[in-house]
Amino acid sequence: MKKTIITVVGKDTVGIIAKVCTYLAESNVNILDISQTIVQGFFNMMMVTDATQSPKTAAQIADELDKLGQEIGVSIRCQHEDIFNMMHRI
Repeated sequence: MKKTIITVVGKDTVGIIAKVCTYLAESNVNILDISQTIVQGFFNMMMVTDATQSPKTAAQIADELDKLGQEIGVSIRCQHEDIFNMMHRI
């Protein structure tokens, strides 16, 4: 399983979740777990996904999510689970 961690951060607006989830569905990326919160007008979402069935590479998904984030005014980062874990080790 190719797990990826996707984070979305930015000013809250209508449709952020819908647009990100639509992209993932169209790319055949399965959402395994999702958490989102809004704090004083700022949106924060973290997803654990499985890209095993996607025809796209992790790099393609990350680039396309970055572009989507620019279009909707948020920052979207996509990292392989191992890289995410190494960056957040204590």
